Parts: sequence; C-alpha cells; structure tokens
Amino acid sequence: MSEDFSPNTTLSHYRIVSKLGAGGMGEVYLAQDTKLDRKVALKILPEAFASDADRMRRFVLEAKSASALNHPNIITIYEIGEASSEGIHFIATEYIEGTTLNNCASLPLTTALDVVTQVVSALQAAHNAGIIHRDIKPENVIIRPDGLVKILDFGIAKVSGPMAFVGVNSGTDPEAATAVKSGTTEGMIIGTASYMSPEQARGKAIDARTDIFSRRSCAVRNAGATKAVHWRERYGCDRFNCR
Repeated sequence: MSEDFSPNTTLSHYRIVSKLGAGGMGEVYLAQDTKLDRKVALKILPEAFASDADRMRRFVLEAKSASALNHPNIITIYEIGEASSEGIHFIATEYIEGTTLNNCASLPLTTALDVVTQVVSALQAAHNAGIIHRDIKPENVIIRPDGLVKILDFGIAKVSGPMAFVGVNSGTDPEAATAVKSGTTEGMIIGTASYMSPEQARGKAIDARTDIFSRRSCAVRNAGATKAVHWRERYGCDRFNCR
C-alpha cells in the first residue's frame, strides 16, 4: 500500500482529511474521529518501519511518554492503535492549530518570555515524571492563536525512574554512544545538532539538563537569531570534533 493516504481514506474510525507533514518516524495527517466527531492529528508509522523492532519501540515510546503526562503544555495522546485490515500502526493526538516556533518571526520580549515559561513548566512536569524529551527545538514547540504553548514529539524521549515502561527504555540509554539521527538514516546521533547539548552530541550520559540546554538554544533563536549559535562559536570546535 502507498504510504500517502488520500482524503476520505478510513483507518479504523478515523477519516483522513489532509496531509500535515512528514518526519523520520512517519507521516502526520489531519483526520476526523468519526466516533467522537472531532479533529485529530494522526501519526502513521510507514509500513516499512513496522517490522523494524527499534522503530516500533520508539513509536510505542512516543505514545506512552506523552500519554503518561497530564499537562496543559504537552500534547495530548488519544490512543495508539492499528488498522487491523491494513496492518497500519498509528498514534492519534489532539489536533493543534497554531504556528511552530521555527515559523515565527522574532518574538516580542514579553511573548518570548511567556513561551519560555510555558515550555519550562512542561519540561518540569516531564522531568519530575522521569521523562527527558531529548529533542526540544523550534519545530517541536507550537503556539496556538490564544497563546497556549504545546510541546510535541516524544519520539526519542528517555524514560527512567518510576515512569520507566516495561520493555521500553527501562532506565537505560541504548543510544548513549550513538551519534545525530537525520531522517531515516541509521547509525548517527539521535537528536537535532543545532539544539542539543554537547554531552548529548558526544554520546555521553545525559539527564534533564540536556532539555534545559536545548530550551535555552530555542530561546536564543526566537529572541531574533536566525538559528541557534553555531557549534564552532559555542564550543570552539566543529559539531562532532569536540575534545
């Protein structure tokens, strides 16, 4: 089956409306929940990835991590499921109308401070629950028209402590020694180089501070910089040649 789903295609009780975007872990569609009559965002795992144990683990981890948190600044997960007749795995989440930070122009100081405050509140809730996001970047922070901020995409989260899920990242960090995963390429660092902490980039053990570092990098960008500070300027070295 093609990985592109045309409007009015039905998966379980969701009817596809339009494609919203795509990333390394799947495509995202606007869909209509025909049972509850509401709009949802449907993240669909490509068929080619469903047989990949690591990618399937990450897909499940994304749903479990975000659904374990109840916070107004964290995306709400409705369900993880499978359209049995098609063998297609999906995550249904709230549909958030708004603009991601990477598509925002330089924000006024008061607005930027409000965004940072909401992101910090969300991260504090996640960290208190033993969840490290590991991919805080402008593309994963969206601002609704009413000013409410939401953190998206827990696909590469690290889960430890009391919130560790059985069989899913149970307190260990299997990617600690890996280097930046871009798209679907394997064997590279997991995260986004421009926003990750040097410890994360070097494959060292990390904790909640890596998200704080990434949040700071986002704040710098949205205070007017066109991108996060270049690694050479930040560390006096190339991205992956730090000593």
